[in-house]
Amino acid sequence: MNQIKIFCPATVANLSCGFDVLGLCLEGIGDEMIIRKCEQKGLRITKITGADLPLETEKNVAGVAGMALLNHLDLEFGFELEIHKKIKAGSGIGSSSASAAGIVVGINEILGNPLSRKELISFAMEGEFLASGSYHADNVAPAILGGFTLVRGYDPLEVIKINSPKDIYLTIIHPYIEVKTSEARSILPKEIPLKTAITQWGNLGGFICGLYTEDYGLMSRCLQDVVAEPYRKNLIPEFDTIKKTALENGALGCGISGSGPSIFAMSKGKDTAENVANQMKQIYTKTGIGFDVYVSKVCDMGVKFV
Repeated sequence: MNQIKIFCPATVANLSCGFDVLGLCLEGIGDEMIIRKCEQKGLRITKITGADLPLETEKNVAGVAGMALLNHLDLEFGFELEIHKKIKAGSGIGSSSASAAGIVVGINEILGNPLSRKELISFAMEGEFLASGSYHADNVAPAILGGFTLVRGYDPLEVIKINSPKDIYLTIIHPYIEVKTSEARSILPKEIPLKTAITQWGNLGGFICGLYTEDYGLMSRCLQDVVAEPYRKNLIPEFDTIKKTALENGALGCGISGSGPSIFAMSKGKDTAENVANQMKQIYTKTGIGFDVYVSKVCDMGVKFV
């Protein structure tokens, strides 16, 4: 195989109770990439559409992640890359992670899969470091593995794929404002009270139990963020109104997607998710701020081949 076209999915990370460790993969929302094998060593980005991003490999998330993998494999040939962006940068639904995940999965596939998908996560994290200034896997892990994923630990890196009930749907609203990941991280306290920590890890454990037992009531009670949301919600216009309305219209929970500005609501069933989407539209139409709204199942595949 000398060329491959891939779909790189969007993701929702943090998931309220799972700050920096929990994420999920969305279906039908994502970027496309074309990767070609070539004689010259290294990785060259030849074309980018849909976003004003650097072609220089060392300045591009996909370029940095791809080169991390190539340096590890020490090949005598290289690759060319086209990126067709559909996920807006800074949207909070994993634009950078889609690029980082896509390039490492694509190169690995062309080479006959010398590494497992879990082994690819650490290379994709190099791209996330370029984008945010920190090594985290809660977006790249679900983009690569699909479904829900839990980052059990970073030293060493251990990622667990979690059961994904088929009835779960996500509603995402992306307001056209910018919230940089680095800035959203900088406003968080460096330390949190023990009581707050106990509440958060109790919610995380309960939510994972809810996924495995498909106990939607338990999931709903656990989709609470007492660590990041109280500080970050002020960066997103009408957050409290969106959350209150989503819950009143049957959503299991509602929170900030990644570091924002997108807001997610999790629902049981497509009808509820679409009703929540309609309510979100009504709220944001009144603000005069442009926005996109998506309704999506959880994608169990991750990066896939077109």
